[in-house]
Amino acid sequence: MSSSETLGPPWTILKILRWTTDFLGERGCDSPRVDAEILLGHALDLPRIQLYAQFDRPLIESELSAYRQMIKRRAAGEPVAYILGERGFWNITLKTDARALIPRPDTETLVEAALKLLPAPDADQELRLADIGTGTGAIALALAAERPDLRVAATDISAETLGLAKENAELLDLSDRVSFFQGDLLQALPADWHALDMLVSNPPYIGESEREELMRDVRDFEPAAALFSGEDGLDILRRLIPASLDVLKPGAYLLLEIGYRQGAAVTGLLEDAGFKDIDILPDLGGRDRVARARRP
Repeated sequence: MSSSETLGPPWTILKILRWTTDFLGERGCDSPRVDAEILLGHALDLPRIQLYAQFDRPLIESELSAYRQMIKRRAAGEPVAYILGERGFWNITLKTDARALIPRPDTETLVEAALKLLPAPDADQELRLADIGTGTGAIALALAAERPDLRVAATDISAETLGLAKENAELLDLSDRVSFFQGDLLQALPADWHALDMLVSNPPYIGESEREELMRDVRDFEPAAALFSGEDGLDILRRLIPASLDVLKPGAYLLLEIGYRQGAAVTGLLEDAGFKDIDILPDLGGRDRVARARRP
């Protein structure tokens, strides 16, 4: 008999977590205990640590009902961030839904690299940066929140996705310093933004050949247009990299999130376009994650 079969009312926090962990694990969730705790904490409006302090607390029917609905969605493969409606990124919290890719910790590698490369704040100088393919607005808004001297142009090809990014800017009170433009890559960028101090992007970079390697949560629920870029994942980068030279100031940097197997290929694209001081930076797991290059 499985542990889930021995469990039943009254449903305390400990018992419901044990049952849910088994239930989600049987349905292929890769982190069933963590997911169960995060969702229960949300249902009860408690920090996860408080779940451990209140293991013997019984749940009332309204709490159980709310939790059941979330677990049903998670068991079907829906990502936790979409169920919660938010995700922490860098030093901000972003609204998340199916209009955009869920921000990932690996992308914080790009934010950190950008902050290190931006010139020191100068009261008499306003820096201009563009974030191409902004999604939720994660990179643009994290950088704007860190640097009050920064003006940011955030672009996306999807009007729906851009709507979510604008909502996040409003929630973070950053709408006055982050401007949003719809269109394909750099075609969306107005001419008066064509002298950038930095350009950053987390473009689609997964190859169609890798589709079946993705977790179900990603493949079936996150927007495909934000994930895939041709057979080898480099189609968009082949267009974005050479075009970036036309909008960067001399000496300014281009920073790109890339796939962990794309370091050599992206280095070649940057070299062919004429960029200098090219480097591939690792993420927290030690895998290639960010391409950094300077316009001569």
